[in-house]
Amino acid sequence: MPAPSASIHLGVPIPYITSHGSKVARLHMYDWIVLILLVILDGVLNLIEPFHRFVGSNMMTDLSYPMKDNTVPFWAVPIIGIIGPVIIITGIYFKRRNVYDLHHAILGLLFSVLITAVLTDAIKDGVGRPRPDFFWRCFPDGIPAYNNITTGVLCHGKASVIKEGHKSFPSGHTSWSFAGLGFLSWYLAGKIKVFDRRGHVAKLCIVILPLLLAALVAVSRVDDYWHHWQDVFTGGILGLVIASICYLQFFPMPSDDNGLWPHAYARHILNPDHLENNAHPTSMDRPNSLPNGSSRNSYGLEMGNNNQALDSMEAGWRYQGQDARIPT
Repeated sequence: MPAPSASIHLGVPIPYITSHGSKVARLHMYDWIVLILLVILDGVLNLIEPFHRFVGSNMMTDLSYPMKDNTVPFWAVPIIGIIGPVIIITGIYFKRRNVYDLHHAILGLLFSVLITAVLTDAIKDGVGRPRPDFFWRCFPDGIPAYNNITTGVLCHGKASVIKEGHKSFPSGHTSWSFAGLGFLSWYLAGKIKVFDRRGHVAKLCIVILPLLLAALVAVSRVDDYWHHWQDVFTGGILGLVIASICYLQFFPMPSDDNGLWPHAYARHILNPDHLENNAHPTSMDRPNSLPNGSSRNSYGLEMGNNNQALDSMEAGWRYQGQDARIPT
């Protein structure tokens, strides 16, 4: 049997924004459109009136905590959950120059936060749980008023404040923070190879830091009496689950051999013309069998050995428009 070729041909350089960025974005045009629709939907959910759950006089014991300002203001949540992670992702791009990684990381982050936001606000509106400080929202003068028959509250506070008082479950601050910072934690785990089994606990500390920040945001919501602990716990779980799903939609598991880059980049290595043609593989593109059990496609890359190609890029190789060869 003839021996396989002595080299693997990497036909394209690592892509840059100026050459491939717009093409990658166009391939995901519908994803960006869906993101815009999610923003609009979340805006509508914030405008509608939430369900006003019955609150009786005998229920005020756990709803009479004082009204406090937010330790973490509303405007700070997008900075913590979106802008901060985007800055880190962009910094990694300037180091590694992989436009697939930049595009899919930002797209996945935005999907994580916006899907979480829509689910959180939809549940808030449907459940209508009163906040721990509901008494003072309902009776700002401290003088309670109840229905003589049902004992239900007869609120005389400001309508917008009372409306916000029925949005306790789940915590939006918490779910947003865990969605954005949870995605960042997954992303960093893949980039620094935290699960490479070499026992570097410092890497694990780096991955835990974003989650610690999200947890501190969650704790502040209970300390400020804006949420019950169940609201915060549920918001954290919701944000982490959505972040995990969105990350794994675009990236392999961090423990995977090819966990450094998104799925689309590995596909680009195997099929470099896909980005140009945006077409389904033809018979010319189908891999041909090789004697060693791996396969070779029309671009000269052995699919069975694509880990070597990805490893070479992980080592920091740069292909400035020239062909590169690595030994098999």
